Amino acid sequence: MTHKIPLKKPSIHESWLQEIGDEFDKPYMQELRAFLVGEKSKGKVIYPSSKDIFSSIRLTNIDRIKVVIIGQDPYHGPGQAHGLSFSVKPGIKIPPSLRNIFLELKEDCGIPYPESGFLLPWAEQGVLLLNSVLSVEKGIPGSHANKGWERFTDRLIKILNDKENLVFLLWGNYASQKGKNIDKDKHLVLKAAHPSPFSVQKGFFGCKHFSKANNFLIQKGIGAINWAL
Repeated sequence: MTHKIPLKKPSIHESWLQEIGDEFDKPYMQELRAFLVGEKSKGKVIYPSSKDIFSSIRLTNIDRIKVVIIGQDPYHGPGQAHGLSFSVKPGIKIPPSLRNIFLELKEDCGIPYPESGFLLPWAEQGVLLLNSVLSVEKGIPGSHANKGWERFTDRLIKILNDKENLVFLLWGNYASQKGKNIDKDKHLVLKAAHPSPFSVQKGFFGCKHFSKANNFLIQKGIGAINWAL
């Protein structure tokens, strides 16, 4: 007989809890939690820390979301991941993909290259920095794929799709597939190559997604994002 692990609701923003509180009681989330507990019991190091896994929906009020940036899974190096896609904490070396994001931002909007890769100011303005998979084993990218996270984040995206006038930034094939059902009649959906060094020259540089996003938000009377850090 399989015993359920008592499931405590994670610390997320109240606006999100009202929308998805029931999701944490579903069997697939119970199984996902059991998987994470089991991996940790084997001595494996999991990123980000438990308190940071749901940072994206703890820091960003669902009713204030303007832009959604979809990543794949967290950084798998020490001290990098903290629950916001592409972001690293202050003092951590800026990873290559984020460095290319900042280069495009400078070229697109004239914003100086920042000293830190900490994207909290974006999240606080309504930029949802959402990875499709919310955890990873140290040093093994993609190690927590197909464990249940994708179903959870699909639910988040479906809820956002029911709203209007959001901007979705889909960088790379993975993000493009993840956002394939977003209603382009209600939202601005911008696609480009991934900012990784392996693909950045294939259409990320020059995409001008940051200015396009702000132009759309201004046009809709919503208010632009201050991308400066």
